[in-house]
Amino acid sequence: MRLAHLTWPQAERYFAQHDTVLLAVGSVESHGRHMPLGTDILVPEHLIDQIEDKTDALICPSLAYGATDYLSDFPGTINLGSELLYQVLSRVCSELYRHGARRFVVLNGHGGNRQSIERVGFELQRRGALLAMLNWWLMAWDIDPAYRGGHGGAEETAAILAIDPALVDRSELGAEHGVRGLSPALEAGGIRSVRFRGVEIDVPRVTASITKNGWIGPDHPEKADAAWGREMLDATAQCIAGFIAEFQKVDLQDACGLVL
Repeated sequence: MRLAHLTWPQAERYFAQHDTVLLAVGSVESHGRHMPLGTDILVPEHLIDQIEDKTDALICPSLAYGATDYLSDFPGTINLGSELLYQVLSRVCSELYRHGARRFVVLNGHGGNRQSIERVGFELQRRGALLAMLNWWLMAWDIDPAYRGGHGGAEETAAILAIDPALVDRSELGAEHGVRGLSPALEAGGIRSVRFRGVEIDVPRVTASITKNGWIGPDHPEKADAAWGREMLDATAQCIAGFIAEFQKVDLQDACGLVL
């Protein structure tokens, strides 16, 4: 059931009987030369399409833009920043709360959004509600460690190939890819880290100073294929639907208690 498709009397009837809402949050940002800028909202929206008939949670219109400070140098990237994303998401959730929502499931497509989403979750708990943040790519890793990948690597490329292979520019899959560390002893790690004696240490740097290509990770996108993507997205969608069903059984008064 989609909020955008309901009349206000239908929405009123929904909130009289239900308290669960589902919202996708993504970003518009570089994912390498081969991937669409909208990857981080395309994947969550596809997952929601897969579970729409498996849940009675009210599906809200997505927030396509996110907090992506470190990728903002790449053309086409649109960065709200953490504070503005927090303000927008907080307001959206407050309005839904006013209408009767008490269980908020946020399907997140971008790591840079996590701080803002978490902050809203703390606020909602103090109002007797709960927010669950589902980071789809991390869920996929837990379902099968073989899916684990970096930013714009094979994991995300496989997902987009499963959704619409025309969105992947295969001519760019072999584009030059190099990730710059800080020195021979401080090699590049993830999107915001370096490695020292096997230990990951955060050193925040804008991504354009780390890679000219725009993707980072051990999983080269050339390894991706649509079959992997379909298998991964199907498994993740099933997990999301199952989680929502259990989340709806939680005693909110008990779960939101013990606040001093």
